[in-house]
Amino acid sequence: MTAFITPLALDDRRAIIDIFNHYVENSFAAYPEEKVPFAFYDTFLRMSTGFPRGTMRDEKGEVIGFGLLRPYSPIPTFSATAEISYFIKPGYTGQGKGAALLQYLIEGAVEKGIQTILAGVSSLNEGSLRFHQKNGFVECGRFRNIGRKWGRPFDVVYFQRIL
Repeated sequence: MTAFITPLALDDRRAIIDIFNHYVENSFAAYPEEKVPFAFYDTFLRMSTGFPRGTMRDEKGEVIGFGLLRPYSPIPTFSATAEISYFIKPGYTGQGKGAALLQYLIEGAVEKGIQTILAGVSSLNEGSLRFHQKNGFVECGRFRNIGRKWGRPFDVVYFQRIL
């Protein structure tokens, strides 16, 4: 199944928040314990202003995923480092869609002068841990028991990819 990526747009709000909320309610990939409102989309837009971000669509134009980079820190010393977030709609994972979205964000990062991408992943999200290891990220740190979702503590594992 062919997919393509377009810039994140206001019209994508509902579909993107629906995808995000699936992971909120069913996994440790998204950290909130309860669904977020559609207004949370504005948070995604604000945090990624001026950084690469995109909506993945299937051949019919339906939203099947999204991803964004955001500043690691507001301090200019760290302007060449960004954090990454991406989510693929259930039913479309394991088909190379995440890798394609990652590549899109990396290309945008290089154009922007970003040299390092960081990913913070829940230790209970085994699929994402494997994805990052498989796609050129190296584990560079672990904050033990700093998260708790549904009463379960988890570590946040940090991965780094130098571009």
